[in-house]
Amino acid sequence: MIDPENIPPPEPVSLHDLDGSMADFDGAMLEGLKKIASPGENDIGSKLLANQATEPDWHKERRRLVKSQPGFWRTLPRIQLGFDVFEACRNLEYTQLVLTNGPKVPTWAWGEKVDWCNINVPETPVIVGRDKGLVYGRVLADDWPEYIVRWLTWRPRGLVIMIAQRWNIDFKHPNVVRYDGKNYDEMVNRLGEARRRPSGP
Repeated sequence: MIDPENIPPPEPVSLHDLDGSMADFDGAMLEGLKKIASPGENDIGSKLLANQATEPDWHKERRRLVKSQPGFWRTLPRIQLGFDVFEACRNLEYTQLVLTNGPKVPTWAWGEKVDWCNINVPETPVIVGRDKGLVYGRVLADDWPEYIVRWLTWRPRGLVIMIAQRWNIDFKHPNVVRYDGKNYDEMVNRLGEARRRPSGP
């Protein structure tokens, strides 16, 4: 029988996002859009991706076509900034998990994301889900502001290492360190502080 008085404290967990953090979804999407562009479109794909709020329906369908190709998610290139954070957490002996959002369609992309992890971060447990805010961790490495805010809502003492991308350049929060490769020491120091702090609410 488990003695509730002697339950060990939770291990310090670091959660690592894939798309835009460790896996270059945006770069792969642009390459895919170029392959199906009409002559003379003048790299319209990158312009529309930069402002998806005004993206026309025909371009959304092109994006859906690109990411629906078998192998798209499995073969995404690596992003070095995300791997810098991953390696720093490993060196600090965090318990590491990959935490990635599963797209509504195609559902088989969930399996390809697991395949990507088996290739690039083998032996790291993977969680594919729809709500990152519900997943425990002391640290989250992510690029997407909405997911970060949702996670911090439930983790007021949590630390976020935000992987620098054009869509988060203006985001600021006291619990967030935006990592662009130039502030490596700051990133590692904050991870160390988070690793050493006592567990508790």
